[in-house]
Amino acid sequence: MDDEEMLREAAGQMLQHMGYEVEFAEDGGEALELYKRAKESGRPFDVVILDLTVPGGMGGKETMKRLTEMDPQIRAIVSSGYSNDPVMAEYKQYGFRGVMAKPYQVYELGQTVHKVITGED
Repeated sequence: MDDEEMLREAAGQMLQHMGYEVEFAEDGGEALELYKRAKESGRPFDVVILDLTVPGGMGGKETMKRLTEMDPQIRAIVSSGYSNDPVMAEYKQYGFRGVMAKPYQVYELGQTVHKVITGED
C-alpha cells in the first residue's frame, strides 16, 4: 500500500521479479478490502507493506491497527520516507514485523520481506 503509483509499481516489479505475487492498494481502505478478500478466498497474503503516511487517506499506522483486529497474526512491514517518525523507530510496538525506509533498494526489500515471511531475525 502506497499513495504514490510510481513507487507501488516499482516495488511491485521488484517483488514479482523475486517470484512473489503482488496486489496494490492506494490507501488503507483499499488495503483492508484486499486483505479481507484474500483471507476469505483461502489465499491470504503472506505479508503486507504499508506506507506510513497517506495524505488525505488512511495511513499505515491506522491500517495496521484495523488489520490486526481482522487478523492478529498479520505479518506487516511499515514503510516511509520519514525515517524520524516514532513508528519507524519503534515499529514492533505498533504490530509491524519489519521496517523499510524509502526509497527501496532491491536487496533490502527482498531481505526484509523474506525475514518477515519466515520469522527469521
